[in-house]
Order: sequence, then structure tokens, then C-alpha cells
Amino acid sequence: MTGLLWLVPALPLASAAALFLLRLPRPVAATLGAGSVGLAALIALITGISFLNSGQPAYELTLWTWMSIASFTPEFTLHLDGLSLVMMGIITGVGFLIHLYSTEYMAHDDGMQRFFAYMNLFVASMLLLVLGDNLLLLYLGWDLWQPGNGTAIAAAALLLGGAVGKSAQVPLQTWLPDAMAGPTPVSALIHAATMVTAGVYLIARMHPIYELAPPVMTAVALAGAATLLIAGISALGQRDMKRVLAYSTISQIGYMFLALGVGAWSAAVFHLMTHAFFKALLFLAAGAVMLRLHHETDIFKMGGLRKKLPAAFWSMLIGGSALAALPLVTAGFYSKDVILLEAWQNSTPGIGGSWLWLAGMIGALLTALYTFRMIFIAFFGEAKQDAQEGTEHTWRVLIPLGVLAILSLIGGIIPLPLESVLPGGEGDHHGQTATLLKVLAGVVSLLGIGLAWLLFGRGERTQSRSALARFAASGCGFDWLYGRLFVRPVVTLARLNKNDAIDSFFELIAWSNTRLHRGFAATQTGNLRWCAAGIAGGAAILFALAEVL
Repeated sequence: MTGLLWLVPALPLASAAALFLLRLPRPVAATLGAGSVGLAALIALITGISFLNSGQPAYELTLWTWMSIASFTPEFTLHLDGLSLVMMGIITGVGFLIHLYSTEYMAHDDGMQRFFAYMNLFVASMLLLVLGDNLLLLYLGWDLWQPGNGTAIAAAALLLGGAVGKSAQVPLQTWLPDAMAGPTPVSALIHAATMVTAGVYLIARMHPIYELAPPVMTAVALAGAATLLIAGISALGQRDMKRVLAYSTISQIGYMFLALGVGAWSAAVFHLMTHAFFKALLFLAAGAVMLRLHHETDIFKMGGLRKKLPAAFWSMLIGGSALAALPLVTAGFYSKDVILLEAWQNSTPGIGGSWLWLAGMIGALLTALYTFRMIFIAFFGEAKQDAQEGTEHTWRVLIPLGVLAILSLIGGIIPLPLESVLPGGEGDHHGQTATLLKVLAGVVSLLGIGLAWLLFGRGERTQSRSALARFAASGCGFDWLYGRLFVRPVVTLARLNKNDAIDSFFELIAWSNTRLHRGFAATQTGNLRWCAAGIAGGAAILFALAEVL
């Protein structure tokens, strides 16, 4: 059944083409958009079971050869191994639930068909990304590297630059919170199952290069640690529910980068999977709230929603608990616990594991605090506006929420087939130190939730106006900093150049050509005497020059 692998990206791609080219009734467009991803998820499940039962470390399906030049024959080949299987399952499985939810969320939107066309195309693109078997690059001679080789360091650093931008890590994180203006299902797909996790996948897939570049591994770990702290602080100052979730995505991907930087490859992918479950649940729960509150996203204009919107409340509570790593009962606890444990037991050159572990623990406290700040302000206390009736409780909304809620609770026990693809963690996960670290992680999570209750569960639910709150609300000043480093200089140069000094050079060329044209045109009088005189004069000048030279 592995021969069906090509259908997994082909189905959403074909659906996207049909939705772009044909004008279809809304129910047909919704069924095609969601159904194609659902069928792709089913085929992915069948293919995955067949692959795991085969016992093969990898399976390749060559569809065609792009070109053949001597020994260079790049092929369009799909590559399935443990890592791409996990990613394929997340993209199609979580993606289908988001598409199903979207059939209700976008039901009354005039652009619904275009919406599903782009969503299908995006899913197909991500599937091709994780199933592609090559980078169309020459082999770099793995066996002739030594760790610290300059070429390996340069290659790893360049790849890291792309991964940092794609996964919104410091210092390229400011774009993601601003990308929340689109429909909530798009946010869920981008944050949970696809785009921003692509940087994590890239580094994990390219782990042989990074293992040869210890300084870049250190940079990965430091970027992750800095990001999870900065994003956690920023989330504490946000009023917009979707921006809180956006900063939490940045922070959680910071945990994944931290894991990658200390060589905990499988732990990073494990957290990527559990994060897909609870982050999709949180965004869809936020969308359910917005549907009933006239698309309001300001948590300080909500309040008292736990009784009015029980399905959204329980979904947000379960997803938030998993995000906050509530001990023992949530998937997020188990995946984050492995990262913190391996951060303690491993180290990068020049950095003790304890410092990275401490950053992760502080980040865990911040995560629990900002997550339950959002939940207590939005769902507890007095209601500040009435909720619309009849939108939340449709099966197309409740089924995705229910499935993702279950996965957010039990996802931590799902085994991942990564042994043959990624190096495993070498640390002790069952000794006394490991047990103590797990207990500390659980205590920190509970402490953050308790602190959130003391600050926001019973007190005044208004936005703080302190300098620290303003600093957090500004994203820790990164927008301010970039405005002064990049935006203002460009604006200043534009003002200085308001008369287009550079264009003046090209206008001079055009003006000169026009004048020359007019001058030469004036000599073309049509008078035979002047033509003959010009020929004779020119000939005389040429003869004179010939004599001189």
C-alpha cells in the first residue's frame, strides 16, 4: 500500500486546482476542500501502517526524472521515513480537522471557495516539503568532515538563518503576531500543523550537518532559549487572544530549537507533534469564541464565558493545560519534560546544560502564567457582552474540538518511529535526578497556574498600565528597536530623496538622447544639395584624418 504515497500530496493539490479553475456551489467547494485533505489523511494512515509493518528504514517512490546530464539525474521522488511519516500525519490529520472546522467558520463568507483553494494548496506544498527526497544539491562529502569544519559551519549557519525566519525565532520573530489578521483556521493551520514548524523540521532533517558544526548548535540553543523567554514575557502583555496564542507559538518553537541545539532531536519532534494538537485546539477554541462574540478578540471585553460557551471553555481549558504542561494528565507535560531533562543532561560548547534548563524552567513558569491569565480573564468573572446563539454547537465545530482535546491529553503516549532517522537522547530518563527534574517541572507549572489565579482569577480584570506591562505589550521593544534601526533610516532617505535624485541621472540620459535626436533630425532636410555637400565634407574630413594618422 506504500505505492499510494503519491496520492497524499496529489489529492489536495488537485482539489486546489479545481477550486481555482471552477465556479462551484458553496457546499460543493467546502466538501471538496475538506474532503480532499480528509482522504489524504486516510491514505497517509494506510500508507504509514503499511510502511511500519514492512520494517524498512525508508521507502522511496520515484515519479519521474527531471533531467539527466551525465551522472547528474535529479528525480522527483517521494521519501518516507520515520520523520517524514510523523510530519505527514500531523499535516494531514490536524489539517483535516482544521478544514472540517472551516466549513462552518467560513460558511457565510463570500470568499469561501478561494479560501479552501489556498488552504489545499498550502497543505499540498507542506506535504511536498516533508516528503521530498533531496535538496538538488551536490553531496558534501560527509565522511571527509571533521567537527568544526568551516564548510559545515557555513552551511549550517545559512540553513539556520532560513529556519529562524520561517519559525519566527529571535531576532526575526516580529512578523508572526502581526500575521493574525487572517481567518482563525488559517492561523491554526500555520501555527499548529504547517508553516512555522518547517524550520524545526529543516534543522532536524539536516542534523548530520549540524553535528559537524558545534558553534552553530550553540547558536540554535541560545536562539531557542532567548526566544522562549522573550515571547513568554511578550504574551503576558497582550490583550488580543490570537496574539497571546501567536506569542505562545513563538515561545514553544523556542523550546524545540533549544532541544535541537542540545542534540535532543527526537524530543524536538515530539514536542512539535504535541504542540500541533493543543495549539490547533486553542486556535479553534478561540475561533469558536469569536463566532459567538461578533469576532471580538480583546480578552478584556469578554469575561464570564465558561457558562455561556461551555464547549469553547473546556476546549480552551484542555488546550491551555497542555500548553502550560499541567503534570501527568496532558501531552504538553511529557514532551516539554523530555526537552528540559535533556537540556540538563546535555550541554553545548561553552554553555552548561543547567543554564539552558533554567531558561526552560523560567519559560515554563511564564507559559503557565500567560496561558491561564488569558483563560481567567476571558472565561471567569462577570460577562461583558452577550454571546450569539446557535453557532458553536454544530458537529463541524464540535468534532474537531473533541478530537484535538483528546489528543492534547493522550498525545504524550504516542510512540514516534524516529529511531532509524534521528539520533536518540543518551541521557538517563529514569534515575533519581530525572525524577527530581520531572517533579520540579510539574511544580513550576502548578505555580504558574496558581500565580495566574491570584493575579487575574479574583482581582480586577483590567490591563495594567505599568512600564513593565507596556514593555511586554510592545513585544519586549523589538518593534520599537526595528523601527529605529531599519524603518526610520529608510523613511529619512526617502524624504531626502523626495525629488528622486537617482531618477535624475536616467532622466538626463533620456533628455540628452531627445536633444541629440532633434539635432540629427534637423539635418535631414530632404535637400539634395545639402546631402551632397554633407557627403563631400565628410569624405574630406576622413581623407584628412587618414593623412594625419
